Amino acid sequence: MTLAFPNPSRSFDEVRNAVRLMGHDGMFQIRFFIEAGALTKPDAAEREAGTLEARCLSAFDALLTTIYDVACKAYSHGRRDSYTLTAADFC
Repeated sequence: MTLAFPNPSRSFDEVRNAVRLMGHDGMFQIRFFIEAGALTKPDAAEREAGTLEARCLSAFDALLTTIYDVACKAYSHGRRDSYTLTAADFC
């Protein structure tokens, strides 16, 4: 089986400070977390104002194809049920 993203929904996980995305390999769900630092340059004022979430989701949407490619590459190196992608993964 190969990794697919049939549901384009995503959400911001405040605890992880990351955008959450679900992939599927057959009937298995694979969670991906893309750290805020990989999507935008967060600062303390944005976190308090709640704009970090909006900026991260907007950046995520703009980079969707690249994010799918990076997620597939990470998944191909070893199949797990959860991955955290950082800025280094996008270099």
